[in-house]
Amino acid sequence: MKISSEVFTYGAIPLEYTCDGNDVSPSLSFSGVPEGTKSLALIMDDPDAPMGTFVHWLVWNISPTKSGIVKAEKLSEPQGTTDFGTKGYGGPCPPSGTHRYFFKLYALDTMLDLKDGSKKSDLENAMNDHIIDKAELIAKYSR
Repeated sequence: MKISSEVFTYGAIPLEYTCDGNDVSPSLSFSGVPEGTKSLALIMDDPDAPMGTFVHWLVWNISPTKSGIVKAEKLSEPQGTTDFGTKGYGGPCPPSGTHRYFFKLYALDTMLDLKDGSKKSDLENAMNDHIIDKAELIAKYSR
């Protein structure tokens, strides 16, 4: 399985997708989803944040037939609460320096019974023992 984005030039996240720009979600492409996948889940986080890993985006129950997410897409799938305290995408906004942003895509053998607005820990607990495959995309942003 693979997750990719044509908008990250040489691994850098353009300004448009950050708090310094329009703060819209980037387009992402999914491929090679394994047979038997019932749903996909996406976690975007920043492990370089000063106070520990910072959650920027949580989405689950994505159809395994979906080939990706388009730029600034208004998703119908449930989304979790980020560390900004909001639901949906929250773009990179590091205090200073270069931070890495991990886009992690999970293929699951079930649909998740998880309420909209749940936290990352709830999503990870719900995915436990249901992960068939995982793909990762890393991009960077500097301030």
